[in-house]
This record gives sequence, C-alpha cells and structure tokens, in this order.
Amino acid sequence: MNYFEQELRRLFENDAAFSDKRFVGRAFFGKLTDSLRVRVEFVTMGKSDHYEAIKATIINRNDGPVDALTLRFSDLLGRKTVSNQNFRDGIAPYIWKYGDKIEWYVYKPTKSDYDQISESLNDYFNVFREPTQEMEQSGQSENGLTMQGI
Repeated sequence: MNYFEQELRRLFENDAAFSDKRFVGRAFFGKLTDSLRVRVEFVTMGKSDHYEAIKATIINRNDGPVDALTLRFSDLLGRKTVSNQNFRDGIAPYIWKYGDKIEWYVYKPTKSDYDQISESLNDYFNVFREPTQEMEQSGQSENGLTMQGI
C-alpha cells in the first residue's frame, strides 16, 4: 500500500456513505448512486511533489465526468502552528515527496483534521446524492426548505 492510499483509507475506509469502495494507486473510487461514482486524489497546485489539495470528481458511469472540486488544505485547515523554529508563523499542511520518501511536511494532521477534510468532501458529495425517502415524503430538501415552490 502506498502512502497516498494509506491517507485515502484514513478518510474513507470507515465512511458508510459509499458502497463498492476501491483504493487504486493514488486514488479512491466509490459508488455514490446507481449511475454516479466519485474519484478522490491528492493533487499538486503547480509545485512539483507538493500535494497541497485534494480533488474530488463526480463521474457518470455512461457519460464521464460531471463535476470536479479541488479543496486546498490551507483553506480547509488553515495555517498550523508547529514547534519547528523555521516555521514561526505556522505552516499550510501538504504532503511532499522527497526522493523515495512521501509524508506530510512538518505538520502531521490530527483526527480532527481528517474529520474536517472528510466532512467537506461529503458536503460536496451530498449535492449529487439522491434525496432520501424520508426527505421526499416530508417534501423537504437537505437544507430544510420545502420543495413546494420548485
């Protein structure tokens, strides 16, 4: 198992919202609905071997990509304080590859950080999920608004 797969497993392995989960190389794939799948992977933002973000892509089984969202760790987690004197103002979290070594650079995310990343991704995925039966019966959407005027 490579480092990226290990990190993706931390985010999704216990997530009951997906069926048919697959961890392949540097990507996670999950079944969102009968026709929609998700692909999640760590990505760089222009600087080689600095994985500063996570990208989620919604894929229709028949028609291909539907939508994609890139979430920067600096936006999700902010700057993190570390004991390293070289980073007095903190550091924006990212995974780096140096030679054969891949790991989080200086700051190691906490369980709370992983939960925050997972929650943000799930908020995005919820846009594409089918409404639950209870919501349809009550005539409400996920944000509590009634569907009568639509």
